[in-house]
Amino acid sequence: MTTPESLANLPDVLKDAQAWVRKLTSGHVSEWEAQAFRRWRDADPDHLGAFQEAARQWRLLESAAGRVLGTHVEAARYHRKTLHRPRLGRRAFLGTAIGGAAAAGIAAYSPLGLWPAADQWDADYRTAVGEQREVSLEDRVTVAMNTRTSLRRVGGPEQAFGLELIEGEAQIEVPDDAGLVRLNAGRGRVMARAASFEVRYLDGRTRVTCLDGQVSVEHPAGRRLLLARQLAVYDSRNISEIGAADADSAAAWRRGEMVFRQTPLHAVLEEINRYRPGRVVLMGEALRDKSVTARIKIAEIETALLQIQHTFDLSARSFPAGVLVLS
Repeated sequence: MTTPESLANLPDVLKDAQAWVRKLTSGHVSEWEAQAFRRWRDADPDHLGAFQEAARQWRLLESAAGRVLGTHVEAARYHRKTLHRPRLGRRAFLGTAIGGAAAAGIAAYSPLGLWPAADQWDADYRTAVGEQREVSLEDRVTVAMNTRTSLRRVGGPEQAFGLELIEGEAQIEVPDDAGLVRLNAGRGRVMARAASFEVRYLDGRTRVTCLDGQVSVEHPAGRRLLLARQLAVYDSRNISEIGAADADSAAAWRRGEMVFRQTPLHAVLEEINRYRPGRVVLMGEALRDKSVTARIKIAEIETALLQIQHTFDLSARSFPAGVLVLS
């Protein structure tokens, strides 16, 4: 059996294994890549041992993951829910690749957001970490997808053309001559014709922003008709009144930016995590609510993290798979 001690004599194999860990936790693995991994794993018993060791290294972050689950109600709720879901093909693949009941549990959910959650694996459209793409659909409807976004098509030919935003952020353009478009997100849905709107659905909270035209937001707690530069926010129980939208912030990601105005530090890091491979974890309750006002270019995230470390006098420790712990 390959042991951690014997792996010391296999630096190149371990490097390959660490590269596979990074790839498999990147949020985007094609079937071809999955097959390539299986061939690499089965080519030599030492390959599986190296992969297990690389996976063990990032499992040292379990305490940090527990801290996240202990302070993030929605994450903890999702954690409990996904532990009881039936296994899917890709989850089974990851569990088999790592080996052991503990590894199968790791594949069932994503405590640090290092791979897509199980309910995203059957998405029709998905973007990886840091990826943005535009999809053209029926009636010249276009959907711009931000990073870590998953969408699936819903409904039949007798219904309004429909999409479900499983998670993430998308901007939908419905031309004047197109039919009615329906987009489901969480407990609500958006109905639009001849309009442009953005929907952001993260951690059980949905924000709908009308950019042009008008859109109807329907929720069990009420209905809101949004005009240009108006927004509404809802969760599983409630929907807000109509509010004024910050068009600059709402469209920032389309320009390759993140805009923060007096935003708590923990929320800034959560947003950075959506664009950066791996995970930035903030340790220390006293720092969570420190205010940040900044305009960060998505292409310069690492520079921004260095500035955050300097501004708040933080120390940083790096772990495998792009995990960075700030304290």
